[in-house]
Amino acid sequence: MKTLKVITLGCSKNTVDTEHLLYQVKDAYEIVPETDSRPVDVLLVNTCGFIGDAKEQSIQTIFDCVRACREGRAGRLLVFGCLSQRYKDELPGLIPEVDGWFGARDLAPLVRALGCTPRQETAHRRVRTDGRHPYAFLKISEGCDRRCSYCAIPFIRGAHRSVPMETLVKEAESLAAEGVRELVLIAQDTTFYGLDLYRRRALAELLRALSAVDGIEWIRIHYSYPADFPEDVLDEMATNPKVCRYMDIPLQHIADPVLAAMHRHVDGAWTRELIARMRERVPGVVLRTTMIVGHPGEGYKEFQQLLSFVEEARFERLGAFAYSEEEGTFDAEHYEDKIPPRTKRSRLNRLMEVQRGISLAYNQSRIGTQVKVLVDDFAEGSLVCRSEFESPEVDGEILVPYNAEAFGGVEPYSLVGEFLDVRITGADEYDLTAQVL
Repeated sequence: MKTLKVITLGCSKNTVDTEHLLYQVKDAYEIVPETDSRPVDVLLVNTCGFIGDAKEQSIQTIFDCVRACREGRAGRLLVFGCLSQRYKDELPGLIPEVDGWFGARDLAPLVRALGCTPRQETAHRRVRTDGRHPYAFLKISEGCDRRCSYCAIPFIRGAHRSVPMETLVKEAESLAAEGVRELVLIAQDTTFYGLDLYRRRALAELLRALSAVDGIEWIRIHYSYPADFPEDVLDEMATNPKVCRYMDIPLQHIADPVLAAMHRHVDGAWTRELIARMRERVPGVVLRTTMIVGHPGEGYKEFQQLLSFVEEARFERLGAFAYSEEEGTFDAEHYEDKIPPRTKRSRLNRLMEVQRGISLAYNQSRIGTQVKVLVDDFAEGSLVCRSEFESPEVDGEILVPYNAEAFGGVEPYSLVGEFLDVRITGADEYDLTAQVL
């Protein structure tokens, strides 16, 4: 068989795309792990084109792969994903060594270019690229109908398109059969799910359908938009034991002028009310959010409002990044990116310093509590675990020292995918330690 290696860059949505692609071609190729250094017949790069750093990484990776082809370590080089979708007219002329360019929405043409026939009947199947973990990301829709002023996603990924519910249930069933215990629902905006297919927001209905899949014990929601939030999802989170009391809801800012400039369709009062309702209706819920500092609409006053809000809201998880202008967006055409990079970095550092104190206080408050954890891995003498309050790959971990006697002599790697009851014994601003009960 010919050999194929895929290098996947960017977010978890790209990982899902790669895994769907690999299932379509697995009968024609031996799939070589990304870390394997042996020569391959085909090298495939799944690119990211969202922000400047990601674009630079994608370009550098393509050049590295061109070098691999020149040195005989690879035959054909094909590139797909967000970067090649965004710059499909420019890239072929700039890097002619690439044998084929395909966009983020070109899965079927790419399968054909690999000499295979796309099979719709297996569109829900995947070849997991990191199958040892008991969680998997489930992409429930593609594209976005929002028009945030700073964001390039709508013209990269196109309009919002929900995946039919029955297809997602089949995908969840196949993942569960492979040992997956937790599903992380992802999309450009998970709250929009169902509007195009069913003429209603159907995320809560989808949660119920996925909860019926044998083997799936946890379902986690990422990337929820605050405007018009479907609050029946909160009812499901409060009453359905399989739905984690965890919500990833990128808010981006709190100051009204900045939210208006960003075209977020909410204001600060609405945001505060939504956060209060979430905490009231789902006791113990953990909220993760993302903020942008240095947007052209953000002055000193607005940044101070953001700092005050973060201190007030006490988000258990918070990530942030400095604004960068993206060509083709509303911001690039209508605003001047006039805030100096040094100021952006300073604001970012101040914001994250505030959040570090909040995260540390939250983690320390959990010392002595008992929680149910899922074992993700075993490393350096400890079981690497998470509770419903930690999402994979973005949050901290709960480390449980392995002792053969405490686990009845069971080998540590055989515990991956199992649930344990533990007591939290220590904490820093990111990770926790625990003992098995």
